[in-house]
Amino acid sequence: MHEMALAESVRGIVEDAATAQGAKRVKTVVLEIGELASVEVEALRFCLDAVLRDSLADGAAIRIEPVAGAGWCPACDRGVPLVQRYDSCPHCDGYQVRPTGGTEMRVKEIEVE
Repeated sequence: MHEMALAESVRGIVEDAATAQGAKRVKTVVLEIGELASVEVEALRFCLDAVLRDSLADGAAIRIEPVAGAGWCPACDRGVPLVQRYDSCPHCDGYQVRPTGGTEMRVKEIEVE
């Protein structure tokens, strides 16, 4: 389960940012997760609950904002929405669509006190 490794990375990012700000506690963590990022959101939430225990972010609210998948079809020379990787182009039915968005996962913001 790579979600555990992702959760541990999130913990490191959050703790580093909170420590740099002199925070005593992290209240909220906002994550952006792309629909094409191959992240199982509920598994990630479960892992975050485990790895954030006994940290500055213990008990923090976790908000996850989805990022829609998008791609570029070279045959049509246009951007297209993507629900899954390797979907065909909705305009020409070609399978050369390259993902251009929705593949990312990032810590968007943290709220500290």
